[in-house]
Amino acid sequence: MLFRVLAIILALSITGCSSWVYRIDIPQGNYLEQKDIDKLQIAMTKEQVKFILGSPVINDAFDKDTWYYVYRFRSGRSEEFNVNKNFIIKFEDDTLISAEGDFTVSDNFNTPMKN
Repeated sequence: MLFRVLAIILALSITGCSSWVYRIDIPQGNYLEQKDIDKLQIAMTKEQVKFILGSPVINDAFDKDTWYYVYRFRSGRSEEFNVNKNFIIKFEDDTLISAEGDFTVSDNFNTPMKN
């Protein structure tokens, strides 16, 4: 009987400490920085954009000219640190025509690159 009471007390005390359990942070996708977004300019090729931002997380199977850069961060400590960022790049004839999402393109974005 005493063993059962001790087992129950032990089980309850362990579950009470569950807030002390370490939970890992989970980053997923493309981590983009504003300094890299600022390098984008209209009429860049897909290879140039890939060199600056890396490969997109999502390639639309039905639209090869739209690239999706998605980043999710789930904090193991608190939901206030969670981050969701999206950035969509569109091409036409292998050249960049638009970029939109959770980042701001630079003032030079609409100035075509000089070849």
